[in-house]
Amino acid sequence: MIRNLPNLLTLSRILLIPLLAAAFYLPGEWSNWVSFTVFVTAGVTDYLDGFLARRYGSSSKLGRFLDPIADKLLVAVTIVMLVAIDRVQDWTLIPALIILAREILVSGLREFLAELRVSVPVSTLAKWKTTVQIFALGFLMVGDAGWHVLHPLQVGIFLIWAAALLTLVTGYDYLRAGLRHMVDDGTEKA
Repeated sequence: MIRNLPNLLTLSRILLIPLLAAAFYLPGEWSNWVSFTVFVTAGVTDYLDGFLARRYGSSSKLGRFLDPIADKLLVAVTIVMLVAIDRVQDWTLIPALIILAREILVSGLREFLAELRVSVPVSTLAKWKTTVQIFALGFLMVGDAGWHVLHPLQVGIFLIWAAALLTLVTGYDYLRAGLRHMVDDGTEKA
């Protein structure tokens, strides 16, 4: 049972995504808090599935496939919904688009490199990027419903720009690492 738990947690994160999107349409401040709660719940399942997989050596091919997809879907749907409700608008669309573009680029790059049996490990800076990005999205979800001393919406906007900057740096790092395997000198190897 424990061996399958990480995969079940990853699947639950994917199943939470439609609930997350629906939460954005609740009336008033309920929307902010329920979407934030679903987002945090999904984050907890992400942490737990990784922890359990490492702790019990229950990493699986299915988990390695689904986990990054679940993460990217969660981030993409959250950004799209924040744009849909005008929480991310005007100049703040730029870092949101940078984040989405990088997610697609890195996914494609990882898929290409997997065919070559080349692994690109996640860097420490990429982990920081993810942390800043998650906090940015959380603050943006809370928006004006949050504490008036802290102004979550302004903190979220600042953090999404910081995440976009980290996204550019880490995206470049991944692309540079991948380019070594993509450049074809035109000669066939026997």
